[in-house]
Amino acid sequence: MGHKLLVIEDDEAIASYIAKGMGEEGFTVDHADNGRDGLFLATDGAYDAIILDRMLPGMDGMALLAALRAAGIETPVIILSALGTPDDRVAGLTAGSDDYLTKPFAFAELLARVRLLLRKRGSGAPVVTTLSCQDLEMDLLSRKVRRGGRAVDLQPREFRLLEYLLRHADQVVTRTMLLEGVWDYHFDPGTNVIDVHISRLRKKLDDSAGRPLLHTVRGAGYRLGAPA
Repeated sequence: MGHKLLVIEDDEAIASYIAKGMGEEGFTVDHADNGRDGLFLATDGAYDAIILDRMLPGMDGMALLAALRAAGIETPVIILSALGTPDDRVAGLTAGSDDYLTKPFAFAELLARVRLLLRKRGSGAPVVTTLSCQDLEMDLLSRKVRRGGRAVDLQPREFRLLEYLLRHADQVVTRTMLLEGVWDYHFDPGTNVIDVHISRLRKKLDDSAGRPLLHTVRGAGYRLGAPA
C-alpha cells in the first residue's frame, strides 16, 4: 500500500510539481493551499508525512505546526521555506518539524528526505540530524560541515554527495550507488560527473596535515574513512 502525503503550499506551481513527482513515485497526495484548510486535513486525515510551506495565507506554517504538535499529532513534517539561515532551521526544529528544506530545492532531495523520514518512523528510530566520520562533522539542520573544527564550504550537490558518503562511512560506495543516491539517475549518463565532484570534494576535505578522508578504491568505487 502506498504512502499518503499532505502538501500544504499556496504556490500552485510548486504544489503541482511536488504532487506530480510524488505521484510518479507511488505516493497518494492531497493538497491544501492555505493554512486553515491544511490544519483541518492534517488533523482529520491519516497521513504518513506532511510537506509544509512556512509562509501561508490564513495561518502561518509555524503556527500550524505548533497547533498540530499541541494536539498530539506526531506525523513527520518537512518544512519548505525560502528562509534558510541556521536560526530559521533551528526555529523550525524547535516548533516540532522533523526536517527543513530551503527553496529552491531539487525534487530528488525532497523525495530522499521524505523516504528517510518514513523509514525512521517505521523503525521507531530517532531522526538523525548529525553525521560524522573521524574529525569530519555534518549538521543536517544548519547545513554546516566542519573538519577538525575548520568550516568546509560546499555547494548543494557536494553537500548531498558528502551526506551520502557519510551515511555509508567506511563502506565501499560504487558509482551506480552514487548515480542513484545523489543524482537520482537510474542509468549511466556516460559522463565524468562523479569524478569531477569527487575531485572537488576531496580538495575541500583534505586538511593541512595531509590526512585524506576520501579514498578511491580501484575498480570498485570510493570510501570515506581511514586508509585501508
